[in-house]
Amino acid sequence: MKEIESNKHAWGQVSEDHYHYFKKALSEGTYQLNRHIVSELGDLAGKRIIHLQCNTGADTLLLARMGAHAVGVDLVPDNIKYAKQLAADLGITNVDFIASDIMELMDKHNEKYDVVFVSEGAIGWLPDLAKWGQTVRHLLKDDGFFYIFEGHPIALMFDEGKLPQGIIEIKYPYFKKTPDIDNTIGGYASETKSGVETFFWMYKTSDVLNALITAGLHIEFMHEFEENYYDMGGGKRVDGNLYKLDCNEGLFPMSFSLRASVYRK
Repeated sequence: MKEIESNKHAWGQVSEDHYHYFKKALSEGTYQLNRHIVSELGDLAGKRIIHLQCNTGADTLLLARMGAHAVGVDLVPDNIKYAKQLAADLGITNVDFIASDIMELMDKHNEKYDVVFVSEGAIGWLPDLAKWGQTVRHLLKDDGFFYIFEGHPIALMFDEGKLPQGIIEIKYPYFKKTPDIDNTIGGYASETKSGVETFFWMYKTSDVLNALITAGLHIEFMHEFEENYYDMGGGKRVDGNLYKLDCNEGLFPMSFSLRASVYRK
């Protein structure tokens, strides 16, 4: 799929920058999983966990530090190269990495896991959440669970350039079916790079829920939060890696978490 190949190329342009950024942050202890993820995942000691769309593996390594045997999967070969290097640099051995398009993972990986994990800015890069849900079920043990912490689609609708000024204006329609196209990449753990073409698919809350339910999963909980996992500009850091906008006092969710397990009659 040309859109996926274009995204793959674009993310490869920031792989090395991400490696250096996260190596420094992980070494200094300034980068951590946010408190919602830590409390809702619970005890991971001895569990096998697979992290989908792991980028250069920072979160995967934090999961490994929680006592899990962690496997990270990412589309971009350079991301996986630098994830392995990051693990070696930090002396973390209970971790593995796989280079694969998530849309093709079912065809090449048949291991089962106690936990399937997704976090922060991942699923909008996927063109087919129904297949994503099937992939989650394919990877999950019958007694395991799926967990996601992600940007809320309501927050994704708004003009990110105006939110810091308190202007809440829709720029990206909630029901849009075609991807948004950008010619830049990066900006949070690297300098913004141009000369690329990226494709991001808006997703609805119902898309996420129905993808998992149709795949045979039972929703245990869904939580919505006023905080976001990144600073959209002018945000206040309220806890670890969570940020809150002054304009958003009880108005709309910025992120959500969800846990699901295999439905058994």
